[in-house]
Amino acid sequence: MLLDVRLFTAKEYHFMAEAGILNADERVELLAGQIIKMLAKGTAHSAATTRTEKLLESRLENQALVRVQEPVQLDDYSEPEPDIALVIPDRMYYEDHHPTPSEVYLIIEVADTTLSRDLEFKAGIYARSGIADYWVLDVNNRQLHIFREPSQNGYQSELILSDSGSVSLLAFPNVIITVGEMLRPLS
Repeated sequence: MLLDVRLFTAKEYHFMAEAGILNADERVELLAGQIIKMLAKGTAHSAATTRTEKLLESRLENQALVRVQEPVQLDDYSEPEPDIALVIPDRMYYEDHHPTPSEVYLIIEVADTTLSRDLEFKAGIYARSGIADYWVLDVNNRQLHIFREPSQNGYQSELILSDSGSVSLLAFPNVIITVGEMLRPLS
């Protein structure tokens, strides 16, 4: 039996926040018209996010803006807050709008407890929105899932690298990152 579900738009989502229906400290994001609770971040997640942010900033030297856990407006029904979004630099730092898919070079989700959500649900949303380069850093298994070639049916390409593997950014092919650089060093 299919239920008739009422989906929220990004405009309605913002209105709910402004009206106090959603509390300012409530950790939620809008995905496919649904308001989804975000899980608490563990220390491994936070460290990997910060490590990756600093790595990208040093390698790209102002060629792109690295945004951490800030909204991206994918369409009228999805406004996720990815762990890292690498976007086109904006002199106003996106004060007048959140970055849209045409302004996004790369999205990275760091997974410690959210791996299946990031690999399946979020990957589908990012693919349908046309995000060309989507990575999921699996901190528990020390792997990087690289999704490319987006379509309405999902990503047509997925590559899984171990911590010794390396990858170049699709938008910046000369920038090469080893997966282990984003993870806790092995003793």
